[in-house]
Amino acid sequence: MSAQGSTPRYLGGAFLGVVLTSLVSGVATDQALGTGNVSTILGHVAGNADAMHVGILAGMVNAVGILILAALLFAVLQGQGRTMATAALACWVGEAFFYALNQVASSGLIRLGTDFVHAGSPDGSFYQTLGGFLYNDVYKLGGVILMFFYCAGGLLWYYLFFKSRYVPRWLPLYGLAVAAAGLVGASVELLGNNLGMLPFIAILPFELIIGFLLVLRGVSEPSASAA
Repeated sequence: MSAQGSTPRYLGGAFLGVVLTSLVSGVATDQALGTGNVSTILGHVAGNADAMHVGILAGMVNAVGILILAALLFAVLQGQGRTMATAALACWVGEAFFYALNQVASSGLIRLGTDFVHAGSPDGSFYQTLGGFLYNDVYKLGGVILMFFYCAGGLLWYYLFFKSRYVPRWLPLYGLAVAAAGLVGASVELLGNNLGMLPFIAILPFELIIGFLLVLRGVSEPSASAA
């Protein structure tokens, strides 16, 4: 067991906590938003405000969880490269910021959707313009940007894990692969191409595996021959 005591187990718990709150936030928000054009989304949000509030709360908890996770990763991995760990920490602070910003957009959509319905759902009004801005330019784009920050930081964190030999080396290699794929996907989306969740799907099993591994086993100090 590592000389860092219980910190790696807390790190594993933080990975699992972030996965849980992210899933709850995503499912609740998707249910509240529905699908369709901006007018349809505004009407759907107005009728599913409770689900949106659950998504917002879970999203804010997740933003805090990301900061806690980043701080624990820094505590465990800074000895493998403090400059790289600091850069990774900054990336995940950026991720948490945009995750919180998404919750602001979600809250704005509740108010706007309610007013839109009360006004009789008028076509061609400022409701659609503002709704399109909140949904497309803040919520959707913010989601792509936060994944860009996640994947950029993940490349650094998982390289440090690979270097440390704290966990089986195939696991950070898997993390590096999914983070690289996600970073490419986020970059392609920022260039105006819609890829959906496809580039990011493999991140979920990685976080579950490393989370459970760290909770159950902590980290192992590499032997002198492996160093």
